[in-house]
Amino acid sequence: MIAIIDFGSQYSKLIARKVRENQVYCEVYPHTITIKELKEKKIKGLILSGGPYSLSDKDAPKIDKEIMHMGVPVLGICYGMQLMTEMLGGTVKTSNQREYGAANLFIDNNFDLFEGLWLEMSSWMSHGDTVEVPPPGFKVLAHTQSCKVAAIGNSEKKYYGLQFHPEVSHTQRGQELIRNFMFNICEMEPNWYADTFIDKTLKEIKNKVEDEQVLCALSGGIDSTVVAVLLHKAISKNLTCMFIDHGLMRKDEGKNIKQIFEKEYNMNLIYVDAQDRFYKKLKGITDPEKKRKCIGEEFIRVFEEESKKLKGDIKFLAQGTLYPDVIESAIGDVSKTAVTIKSHHNVGGLPEDIDFKIIEPLRFLFKDEVRRVAKEMDVPLEIVNRHPFPGPGLAIRIIGEVTKERIKTLQEADAIVMEEIKKADLYNDIWQAFAVFLPIKTVGVQGDNRSYENTICLRVVKSEDAMTANWVRLPYEVLEAISSRITNEIKEINRVVYDITSKPPATIEWE
Repeated sequence: MIAIIDFGSQYSKLIARKVRENQVYCEVYPHTITIKELKEKKIKGLILSGGPYSLSDKDAPKIDKEIMHMGVPVLGICYGMQLMTEMLGGTVKTSNQREYGAANLFIDNNFDLFEGLWLEMSSWMSHGDTVEVPPPGFKVLAHTQSCKVAAIGNSEKKYYGLQFHPEVSHTQRGQELIRNFMFNICEMEPNWYADTFIDKTLKEIKNKVEDEQVLCALSGGIDSTVVAVLLHKAISKNLTCMFIDHGLMRKDEGKNIKQIFEKEYNMNLIYVDAQDRFYKKLKGITDPEKKRKCIGEEFIRVFEEESKKLKGDIKFLAQGTLYPDVIESAIGDVSKTAVTIKSHHNVGGLPEDIDFKIIEPLRFLFKDEVRRVAKEMDVPLEIVNRHPFPGPGLAIRIIGEVTKERIKTLQEADAIVMEEIKKADLYNDIWQAFAVFLPIKTVGVQGDNRSYENTICLRVVKSEDAMTANWVRLPYEVLEAISSRITNEIKEINRVVYDITSKPPATIEWE
């Protein structure tokens, strides 16, 4: 496997995704990992990520010096390159001219790492510090107009450094560069596939759970569905799935989920109607973080209470947490130096005093990898291709206070969006499409009467892994159909607007 050491970059897991796209397994570790821990992983290559720090910062993250001398190839990216340079005897300085964004990269030595690439290509820069003198034994491999040392390498010891980010789509042929590192330099084999993950995970679940009972938090989305199917295969009779209807789902979704899992999988499913309880808890709360944490905590409390009604002592709670959730929550043992963007319901939204041990079989997977695993296990296509849906549900698609009336209005608007997107045969080409309720009243005319009602914002994006996203240029006729239906069929809405912001700078969800 490849080990990626994280120095707090929001791109660290994007590196992991690019590695895995080539059927090579990898994991991301905090910079505090020890040489002993790394040796136990039996790694064949090491990638040092970028990060928001300068080496001159007092609290700049470092790594155990012995890690650089493990005898495996090393690729340092941005901050990782600078740290490697300093540790191996080179010098790094704060540059007078910072580089952020696209820059033309000129390759000076196109051997091994740059083999087969263009001698000039666009790269993505994001740095203030720069390498002034490479370490002994290193050659300068590439430069830009304002950065004389944009790539360095020591082919004898298999150490390489890049000042730019090959993992982002803005860098031309970046994936090929990563592939050169893995296959030409680390001499790895592409042998990590969905079936490999399934076999490994089934064994891990059996070893961890043994004969204990597991409660699976089921939402009906692809993530929790894959978790449920994995657990069903591993510990069938010891699994109880619980679907808590918090009243924040899409229109009629609770009924549909119940039907699918009882008929399709014949699983032991408990349906809990907790709608009024969640509405009461959310009363008066307008802050997005407080909403998320409130819903996350209430979920756990409901699970704890309902599990006590079941026969036997249930010790484990299973969730569909994914890698992007972990990244953005910036908690746990993966990204200790990252900045928290928002708490996720099934990561940062959990209270500390819970009565369960948590099982998260998908914690190190991206959404597209989960879909591949789902297909391998013959999960119904309607679930496999289902758009991502947030744990807190429609609560974070309502700006301001969540009320039963607002939820009903948003459910109706959301249903119209889904119907029109599917009618136009666009659903499978889109990562996510949904409506957002804005408590912004504007003057309108409905019939012959003046109206003063709320606004719906339409959000439609394309993405590969939710780390970045671009807004979709929907055909005008689709936008017109959605707007016309919402304003005609829903009395509480008299205006529809379209969100044309990408991620970054925005997130996909509004809250």
